[in-house]
Amino acid sequence: MKRLHLHIAVDDLEQSIGFYSVLFGASPTVRESDYAKWMLDDPKVNLAISQRGVQPGLDHVGIQVDSDEELRSLSSRLKQAGQSTRDQEAASCCYAKSNKSWVTDPSGLRWETFFTFGQATAYGEDEEPTAPQPVIKAKTACSPSSGCC
Repeated sequence: MKRLHLHIAVDDLEQSIGFYSVLFGASPTVRESDYAKWMLDDPKVNLAISQRGVQPGLDHVGIQVDSDEELRSLSSRLKQAGQSTRDQEAASCCYAKSNKSWVTDPSGLRWETFFTFGQATAYGEDEEPTAPQPVIKAKTACSPSSGCC
């Protein structure tokens, strides 16, 4: 089983926790002083938010898998498609231990494919971007005339 992962940098963690808790009808499954995560089954998503002094907006997206075998398969497909990946083993990030394979899509958005196998006591280190990252942040309300949605 695969789960979509979204990581969003936020201005105000407490306010954002309140918003996403109402949106999903659930409290975070992980909550730290600088980070919160929801592991949802409906929709099937791992949503993480953090407040670490980076510009607010979409930080990266990803696919969480249930095994190292699935991770190797995804990484292999990316390499076969001509994409360069940055593989990490036993990375400590987001209060978790994971094996990861990072790739940047043609528009510059970072994708993280990962298998989590344990918890960590500290936030850890994010993978450093290899290219400038777009920040996707809504500036206006969504409506049919604004062209979004």
